[in-house]
Amino acid sequence: MHRVHKLSVIGLLALAAPLMAGDEKLAPELLSGDSGEPQDVIVQYAPPPERAMAEDRIGGFRLVGAANRDARPAARAARHRLLRATLVQLAGDPNVLYISPDREVRVTGSSGSGSSPLDYSMATIGALAAQKSGYNGRGFSVAVIDSGVDQGSFDLRDSATCSTSRVVYTENFATWDPNGWDPYGHGTHVAGIIGGNGVCAAKNGGSSYKGLPGVAPQVNIVSLRALDNSGVGRDSSVIAAIDRAIALKTRFKIAVINLSMGRVVKESYTKDPLCQAVERAWKAGIVVVVAAGNNGRDNSMKTAGYATVTSPGNDPFVITVGAMRDMGTASKSDDQIATFSSKGPTLLDHFVKPDLVAPGNSINSVKPWGTYLQSAYPANTVPGDWATGVPYESYFFLSGTSMAAPMVSGAAVLLLQDEPTLKPDQVKARLMKTASKSFPAQSVWVDTRNRVTYTAVPDIFTVGAGYLDIRAALASNETIGSTQSAMSPRAVVKNGQVLIVNDTTGATNVAWGTNVVWGTNVVWGTNVIWGTNVAWGTNLVWGTSSVSGYNVVWGSNVAWGTANPFSESTSVDGER
Repeated sequence: MHRVHKLSVIGLLALAAPLMAGDEKLAPELLSGDSGEPQDVIVQYAPPPERAMAEDRIGGFRLVGAANRDARPAARAARHRLLRATLVQLAGDPNVLYISPDREVRVTGSSGSGSSPLDYSMATIGALAAQKSGYNGRGFSVAVIDSGVDQGSFDLRDSATCSTSRVVYTENFATWDPNGWDPYGHGTHVAGIIGGNGVCAAKNGGSSYKGLPGVAPQVNIVSLRALDNSGVGRDSSVIAAIDRAIALKTRFKIAVINLSMGRVVKESYTKDPLCQAVERAWKAGIVVVVAAGNNGRDNSMKTAGYATVTSPGNDPFVITVGAMRDMGTASKSDDQIATFSSKGPTLLDHFVKPDLVAPGNSINSVKPWGTYLQSAYPANTVPGDWATGVPYESYFFLSGTSMAAPMVSGAAVLLLQDEPTLKPDQVKARLMKTASKSFPAQSVWVDTRNRVTYTAVPDIFTVGAGYLDIRAALASNETIGSTQSAMSPRAVVKNGQVLIVNDTTGATNVAWGTNVVWGTNVVWGTNVIWGTNVAWGTNLVWGTSSVSGYNVVWGSNVAWGTANPFSESTSVDGER
């Protein structure tokens, strides 16, 4: 049953172009191209892939010259290098569900502006108050799937002795480099936001500045490196890391997977191999937190940055996180939306995303020495040095939704420390309902280099259900049923209006509804949903001059186009 809530909007519904027979099994990029050049692809199967590989057959013919690059039995998928002629034949095999390129995946946080060593983000989200009440994440692990994590980082050690690393497992899926350390520097920064203790670097003379702790300063870190030395990976490396996290769940008590990365959405989440991987983890009992992306200023589709949430943040099951600016104070009252933060609805499937927002601008965290980010952005370093006089800076500022996602990952760990029996959907629902619903009417940032002004409004596709509030989440005892789903709702068009619908395609018994406790207006806030002048300023997004943007979001022609639907951001400047 669909429960519908009404949003007013002006626009036209684009007509979907019909697909040719068999094309629905090939990703849009594979519908054309050089037939003589082999391509790395991910093939999703109906039967387990090892059976097909054991028989050395797929669909009744031998794979002549097709090298099996990496089978993922749990995923019912495998990476192959195949000629286009073979891809066309595979598309007709009933045992093959979908074929997509092994696409590039990138970090969703980078340079940012250097700033004062004072960082208020942990106080803003209520993490410091939670820690004073005894919540620290001890006994749980977070799988950080990223560019690696530096095991030698002092603030990722046990705070009592500063000798034992809390990076309890490392594995590398990105390169042949046998080390699991972080030559790029992004993953260590993310891990520090989740679980840095803020004291061991100073205790060991590594910095004259004592850092703030992460959200869960005693949580363990499982480092699964899926990105290379430049912060770039492939679908296959990320999927392999996700599958390993699932396999290691019991051994290391992995409660959360953090994915501060993404790529352009190319097909429905039901076909996207990245989305299918994060859903496997979710259904295995692991909370999956994903950065929304840094494309909120991208107007290449003429949508003012809407419909730019990246994959796998477009999956309706996971918790997708956008970014806020804490404005250098501990209070939420003056905080602003980061205009770089990607907005929903998700391209093609039109889910309401992000689910939450958290601080993601100029965030101070752990930095390993000698990394790419350190050398490329020296001004982002918080000064400090060893007692021996050898320069060694222990803390670093980065900006992006990459920094906002680990805030929520740490919050999820604290909730599970308080109530270990909570299911991933219950964690998501609790964090969304207790999130703060108060935002400024709009946020403005001026890029002084090119004199462009960017504006963000706190509508449902920009801030989701609200601003992360850990204290409120821990204080609440309201929980959806253990069998209920917290799938993000879908935005649909009917009679020229946008409606919010609880789509039960991927799950039954969806929690959101019209009841008092979990009603849509309660979880997302009445101002966000029903304030039509804020959510749908007709001159901002869907005015008569922006009909093309409306068509992009609600049309299906983008799914089968040859060009990228939007320009993917690989870095972001901090907003000061």
